[in-house]
Amino acid sequence: MLMPSQGMRILVATKPVDFRKGHDGLAALVQSTLAEAPFTGTVFVFRSRRADRLKVLFWDGSGLVMAYKRLEESTFTWPVIRDGAMTLNHTQFEALFAGLDLRRVRSLEVRRPTVAE
Repeated sequence: MLMPSQGMRILVATKPVDFRKGHDGLAALVQSTLAEAPFTGTVFVFRSRRADRLKVLFWDGSGLVMAYKRLEESTFTWPVIRDGAMTLNHTQFEALFAGLDLRRVRSLEVRRPTVAE
């Protein structure tokens, strides 16, 4: 599995990271900066300073997987830079990865149907 599946927890580190870091460096950031365990199956997304690159890190059960994406003609729409992380759902992650504007992606409001009498 290269991309996270539905139901996986996805965390975005909102502060840019040094993109020279590899698997071990990002796993250390997960522990020290995000206070999370990198080997739980949670998907961690990291951003570059220029906002045109992202790295995805997750444990697939047998090893750490890292994916890297660079947009050629634009930048990713990221949340405001601050310390910490934010959670994305699967649809929001797919939109981010595709380079779409996250501010325009909204979940549908699902209303519980009523029983007609």
